[in-house]
Amino acid sequence: MDLADEELSLPKATITKLVNEMMPEDITCPKETRDLLSECCVEFIHLIASEANEICEKDTKKTIAGEHVVSALESLGFEDYVSEIKEVLNEYQKQQKDREKRSSRLEHSALSQEELLQYQEELFRNSRMRMAQGVEETSLAAAQNQSQQTSDGIQQQNQQSSQTPQSSSAMDTETTVMAEGNAGLSNL
Repeated sequence: MDLADEELSLPKATITKLVNEMMPEDITCPKETRDLLSECCVEFIHLIASEANEICEKDTKKTIAGEHVVSALESLGFEDYVSEIKEVLNEYQKQQKDREKRSSRLEHSALSQEELLQYQEELFRNSRMRMAQGVEETSLAAAQNQSQQTSDGIQQQNQQSSQTPQSSSAMDTETTVMAEGNAGLSNL
């Protein structure tokens, strides 16, 4: 294949993918068959493009439009494809209108390019501040949670120590205090 033929071919990976999707799993398609299929597709595209070009010239237009391709399919006897092609064409035209609306909104806004950039930077700043606050709030909540857990742990330790028997030195101190208290009472 020379360079001119290479430019007029379809991507081999695409052809292989389409063939594999359409063929039953138990049937394989040799490389030569895929190459022939690719050549047929290129020839079909040339045929449609040539006919669409002639229709375009008859309409005294300089650019081939989707309607010219639809007319070419009809004049070449491929009416079976026309309804599906029209659906795709309508969807494409709808998307183009949506893109134009979005771009015209920016063009017709009362703001200059500098003002739009400043507004965008302000939005980014606000977003960063909200994110930082979210991180700080998360850190604060985690610190409060850890403080609460520590406090709960201390309370549990105090409860456990009041329930466990006291050591002999603590008991001796308590006995001494009680004895002194009793002695003080008896002196009254």
